[in-house]
Amino acid sequence: MATPEKTIDSPPSLLHRWARAAGSAVAAAVLWPRLQLALKAGLAAGIAFAIAPFMPGSAAEYPYYAPLGALVAMYENVAGSMRQGVQTLVGLAIGVGLAFMLFSLGSPSPWTVAVVMGLGVILAGLPKIGSGRDWIPTAALLVLLVGGHNPDTFSFGYLFQMGVGVTVGIIVNLLVFPPLHFRAAALSIAELRQALAQQLWDMGKALKESWPPEHQDWSRRSEALAAHARSVRFAVEKADASRRANPRRHLHPRDMELDYRNLRDLERLTFHVQDVTQVLSDVIWAEDTPFVVPDAYAAPLGDAMASVGDVLRALEEEQQDRQAELARSADAEISELTARLATEQHSKDAPSAVESILVSLHRMLRVATPGRPEAQQANTSAG
Repeated sequence: MATPEKTIDSPPSLLHRWARAAGSAVAAAVLWPRLQLALKAGLAAGIAFAIAPFMPGSAAEYPYYAPLGALVAMYENVAGSMRQGVQTLVGLAIGVGLAFMLFSLGSPSPWTVAVVMGLGVILAGLPKIGSGRDWIPTAALLVLLVGGHNPDTFSFGYLFQMGVGVTVGIIVNLLVFPPLHFRAAALSIAELRQALAQQLWDMGKALKESWPPEHQDWSRRSEALAAHARSVRFAVEKADASRRANPRRHLHPRDMELDYRNLRDLERLTFHVQDVTQVLSDVIWAEDTPFVVPDAYAAPLGDAMASVGDVLRALEEEQQDRQAELARSADAEISELTARLATEQHSKDAPSAVESILVSLHRMLRVATPGRPEAQQANTSAG
């Protein structure tokens, strides 16, 4: 019988890949947090432009800088708005001062513009200016080129209206539903726990299959788990930043110390799961690895891995009594295997990798077990 030819799907065209990437970018841009920020930025800019003509003196002649200031101050959290707004005004003030110092060199010319830009870039390296560093050369250049023969009038109007806009932007961000990113942090923590548990379950299943195992997806997840852990840290830090100077934090209190403790635990767990993944992958597929998992230990070691995965899953879904029960069961399996290794003879030609895996499982269990000494110490220090 003739063997049917395998059809190979052609790779997607460049246009298709561009369209898919553009679609993903658009989808990310229209998510509610981004839309909410856009609505508040538009509101702040409109209010700033509406009140700008009523500002005193020459500032009323430059109303278009007020909405710019509102836009500059708009940030995803209140504390960030305050910090970014103040840093911008500091950068503008330094830039204006730089321009006035260089007016002594005469009218704007290629020479003065070059000097202003060079010094502006140097001053932008000052510490603690943050986002204001980009405004130093910009403000200096605007005063030189736009201020013309009335640099005093322009500088006052420019700085004043930017200050008005920054103030409006901060107030709008403070009063109009200032966001709290607690839910995203909690969800990311739960998802990483589930991903680590799934990795342990899949590796435990691989140990029970005939080798080499048919399923290899788990062996390629190490970097994905590390990236997932980094995204969890970003989410927790974002949630922490969102509560600073946010009046809604009193209505929605959250224990960020617990979130950071969970984050540190998950980072440690990720490290150990990655280590087990690498060891097991090398044992199965790497030709230059002398270590083995003896057949007699494969199934019980797989059960121990699955049990530790159950402990991780239970941290999200089960009551504390059930969590403790699963932890005791997993600890008993690990202890039994450890004792068995200590009493049985092993081949000296093929050293066992079981010890290394058991050490990692034991460390995972210490991190994940409710009421462990590390957690009690952390709770005591937090209190």
